[in-house]
Parts: sequence; C-alpha cells; structure tokens
Amino acid sequence: MPDVNAVRSPVKLTAEDRPGQPPVSPELEDLYRGFEKALLVPLWTEIGDLMPPHPRSGAQPHRWEWSGLLELAGRAGKLVPVGRGGERRAIALANPSLGGKPYATPTLWAAIQYLMPGEDAPEHRHSQNAFRFVVEGEGVWTVVERDPVPMRRGDFLPQPGLHWHAHHNAASTPMAWIDGLDIPFQYDVEGQFFDFGRETLTEEEHATPDRSRSERLWGHPGLAPVSQLGRREGTPLLCYRWADTDAALTDQLALEREGHGGTVEPGHALVRYTNPTTAGDVLPTIRAQFHRITAGTETAPHRETGSSVYQVFDGAGRVTVGDHSWTVTRGDLFVVPSWQPLSIRSEASASDSDSGALDLFQFSDAPIFTTLNLFRSHTEKGNR
Repeated sequence: MPDVNAVRSPVKLTAEDRPGQPPVSPELEDLYRGFEKALLVPLWTEIGDLMPPHPRSGAQPHRWEWSGLLELAGRAGKLVPVGRGGERRAIALANPSLGGKPYATPTLWAAIQYLMPGEDAPEHRHSQNAFRFVVEGEGVWTVVERDPVPMRRGDFLPQPGLHWHAHHNAASTPMAWIDGLDIPFQYDVEGQFFDFGRETLTEEEHATPDRSRSERLWGHPGLAPVSQLGRREGTPLLCYRWADTDAALTDQLALEREGHGGTVEPGHALVRYTNPTTAGDVLPTIRAQFHRITAGTETAPHRETGSSVYQVFDGAGRVTVGDHSWTVTRGDLFVVPSWQPLSIRSEASASDSDSGALDLFQFSDAPIFTTLNLFRSHTEKGNR
C-alpha cells in the first residue's frame, strides 16, 4: 500500500566528476537517490553556494529616477483611492534581480507614497519598523499614537513597530515622500504582525501643530525629559528636523576647513540619526544617515555587509556601485547591495543645491548585521 504521508522530494542531486567531489560510481548514484528520497542534501555538493568567500547578494545595483516615480504616483493619485484594505497609496521599488517582489533589497522595502489634498490614510499598526523621509513639499501630518507630526522637506520621521499611525493632507496640493520599512526581513523570518485601527481621525488629530508633542519632549539636543527616562528600542522622537541635520553637516565641513577633525574623509560630512534613549540606531532594524559631499569631491570606494537605499536630497553627481554607474539628481533613489563597492563624485553647484554640495539620505539594515555580529566594512585607501 502506498504511503499516504509520502512527500514528493524536491531534492535533485547529480554526481559530478570535478575537484572536491567523490569519484562518480553506481554506488554514489544510488547513495544520492537515497538522499533525495530522505530529503537530505550533502554539504560537499553545496558548500560553494552556501558558504562563499564573501557575500553574494541576490539584489543588484539599480537607480530609479524621481521624476518618473512622481509622474506615476500622480497618475495613481487620480485613479487609486486611499482607504481600508489598500490602506496606503504606496508604490514600492522592485529590485530587478528579486523576481518581481516589492523589495528594494532582500531586507529593505522602499516606496513613494502619495496623498491627495484633503485625504486621510487610515489608522493601522504593524510590527515592521518604518520611517518617512521628505525630499520635497509639505502639508501632510503623520499621526503617530494620536500625536500629529508635521512633515516638511528634509525631515526624517522614524516610527518603531506596533505604533498606531495614520496620515492626513491639510494642504491644497498633493504631497509625496518615501517610506522605508523592514518588510522583506520580517516576512522572510516569519515574524510580522498587522492590525487595522480606527476608520476615522478625530478633530484633534486633524490639527496642524507646528511641533508634535514628541518633539516638545525629546527634540532638545542633549536633554531628556526625566519623567520619560528609560531605554526604548525604537526612538521616541518622531521627527528629526532638516534645520538640525543641515546645521550639523555645515559645521562638520566648516571645522574641516579650519583644520579640525569631524568629517569621515576630506569633503565628506556624515551624520547618523540616533535614538536619544540609547545613543544607538534610531530603529532596531534600520540605520539612517545623511551625507554631504562637497563639489568636486569623490569618495573612496566603500563596501559593507548588508544593503542600503540612498535618495538624493539635493545636488547632482556620479554614483558607481560595483560595475554600475549613473548620473543622479534630486530625488533619485539607488540601491547598494551587500559588499558591493560604492563611490560617489559630487558634481553639485549653487544652481542645483541649496548647500552647493551633493546631499544624500541613506538607510540600511546595518543594525540587524551588527546585532548578529555579521557587520563588516572596508574603505579602499589611496584611490581618490
């Protein structure tokens, strides 16, 4: 009688006459058929793929032009409603090497989100850690745990997992921004949760304060509210304002010109958004940073484990990732897969950048790799 619990084996093994493999024989072939039936795979046939000498990402370097994303999002704004079920008018970047999945990299999700005048995006929450970054425009408030937070150009708005949130557009024009989440990571480790929230926002939540309650508590450099002290794995500060980011980058480069330290390399200022309760990364699974590269500067090739997504905030330049190279301008997004070398040449000027430099926002999965003791980085010297 056939075994009703038998599983058709997906394992297929081939005896090969090549270095590092056992001699091909009828006995070896019979052994491999036994492995297949028992759902077993020997390491000696797979070690080259499973344990390569360095990371080999399934993603590939790629660039998305902001103008094209914005045009398509605008068309979606006229055709696709925002409401329960669809939840958000968010359009994800799909890396061309990841089989059509809505993944920018194997661990990171990035999308352009678009909200029409007067629209509300309904409340929900999810275990995925998230953020919003605004490259242009204003008029939308994100409401996190019933706290309305204004979104303006250059602002970085992190949101730890399982916080209730919604959005409303109080302006007379549409607004777009980018979302970043750890959706692919949580999906692949099978740890994600999602809950629908309230259908509508209250009148108080439709308010448009200049500063959120979160900023009034936590938005003072070096100062923490004693009533709220205690470690939090995700930042309680819900908006990092552009004015502060811009001032920090400006000061780094000014100190460099005066002969003092502060930049990561000549002409390259870099700041990291941090959690004020831990001084660590702003979210448990996402690192966010901002680069300013002075005109004419070319960064040394740098590689690190884990993947990154960059968005050009201001200026223009030439980006090289592995064997790929592109010219980028304001709003363009590009992906740097794990252990691919990245170098950037700033071609910014006063005509395309408020700072006169190439400004770039970056987010990565570095905290995951750091926690697992897998983070490695390397910068080539003498190549600039």
